[in-house]
Amino acid sequence: MIRRKRRPMGLEHRIQLDIIAALTMHRCTVYRGNVGKIKMQDGRFFNTGLPNGFPDLFGWRWSDKQFYFIEVKAPKGRIRPDQLAFHQDLMHRKVIHGIARSVDDALKIVKEGLIGYGYPDYKEA
Repeated sequence: MIRRKRRPMGLEHRIQLDIIAALTMHRCTVYRGNVGKIKMQDGRFFNTGLPNGFPDLFGWRWSDKQFYFIEVKAPKGRIRPDQLAFHQDLMHRKVIHGIARSVDDALKIVKEGLIGYGYPDYKEA
């Protein structure tokens, strides 16, 4: 049997897991969108199928069935151009979404129904 070494969990991943737990406790359904390409053992790449820039977490509030999307970043994490493009599309459609660098950010986005929270062009209403 081949044992793979586990990489230590990064800060962004830890924040993501904490957000999933908190949103679930606050009566929300939440899914993790695993995006990107994975290199297979034979050297080929497998694409997960979600569009480039798709946020890390998505789901809906039980209270009103409103969908939301959350891009999770470590405190100093940067937004990629494809994530910014996805944000622009969500802005155009007025969908609840934002960047969460903490559990508090994620709860604020979802509870208050914020659109674009944490992105460079976000403006308080």
